[in-house]
Amino acid sequence: MMELKTDTSIDAMYAAGQVVGRALTAVRDAADVGVSLLELDEVAHQVLRDAGARSPFLGYHPSFAPTPFPSVICASVNDAIVHGIPDGHRLRDGDLVSIDCGAELDGWVGDSAISFVVGEPRAEDLRLVETAERALAAGIGAAVPGNRIGDIANAIGSVCRSAGYGIPDGFGGHGVGRRMHEDPPVPNEGRPGRGLRLRHGMVLAIEPMLIGSGADGYHAAPDGWTLRTNDGSRAAHTEHTVAITDTGPRILTAR
Repeated sequence: MMELKTDTSIDAMYAAGQVVGRALTAVRDAADVGVSLLELDEVAHQVLRDAGARSPFLGYHPSFAPTPFPSVICASVNDAIVHGIPDGHRLRDGDLVSIDCGAELDGWVGDSAISFVVGEPRAEDLRLVETAERALAAGIGAAVPGNRIGDIANAIGSVCRSAGYGIPDGFGGHGVGRRMHEDPPVPNEGRPGRGLRLRHGMVLAIEPMLIGSGADGYHAAPDGWTLRTNDGSRAAHTEHTVAITDTGPRILTAR
């Protein structure tokens, strides 16, 4: 069931979102050739601890997963699209990294993700990341009262498809509030004018996921969490928590 948030609640969610923004900035600043994903997880965890926040990722156990998630961030490298579990992998020159992070502060949740390249980037990776950011911006731009969920989905999908990228079916954004995943789902592709009408007080996590080859296929890795492209091509993932307001979309996880 979808909950409309009051303006006071949205302000509280902004506070949680700013913790997420600081964590992602700290992780990106720390990411370098030779740094392990576990070390990046600890960087984010320390930001949350310093803010008095907890991680909604740590211990999260949805029905599809064989085990609770063991980390504070999702760290997805190269052909991993989302939900990568941080491990001892040390970043290599040219790795394409997607970091997803959440924070719960005073009972409210913020959720956001970034993609970036470590070391010397390949031109095609920079284009992939830039397109993911444009798709996110397009989705946010459509997040206004009177529009529908399908307008957000269509805005995201149009940017991705026109650039020749794939979109993993069945994974996208979602409502967010007291819990990390709430109604409604927010697909990354869809028809405009369809779906739930957007209203002041709705808060959505909008999160494009792009596959570089243009194919849509993916599979779950043996850990049961990480989603990888079927053809080994690289992927990018961006996300913001956004409040629908009568004065326009408010990005609660702005960095």
